[in-house]
Amino acid sequence: MPLRYGFYPLILCLALWLPGTASPSTGDIGSIIEGFVTRHFPDASSHFWVVNDTQWDGEEMIVDVNTVVVQRQQPQPIANRFLLLIVQGKIEAAQNIPLEAEPDCRQEET
Repeated sequence: MPLRYGFYPLILCLALWLPGTASPSTGDIGSIIEGFVTRHFPDASSHFWVVNDTQWDGEEMIVDVNTVVVQRQQPQPIANRFLLLIVQGKIEAAQNIPLEAEPDCRQEET
């Protein structure tokens, strides 16, 4: 039985609605990190960042990220490392840690 034209709007609506109900994707995390770096280093002429590790428990994500920033007046790039706490798509906390440090991230124990 061929599909009637009445089903096409329903299929289109489902296709557009379902991706919006999914959990955050890595693309979303990339946008969050990019926003953090651009807000944290507003005078940078260029930058890039690399995710070292992530921990996800369903509601919270901890992201270990290295950033390399070139400031407008300084020719040498500056490297930093941050731990970001992301909850529901927003950065709730950020901590600058030494580049060579081993982060001690684990779930809270009660």
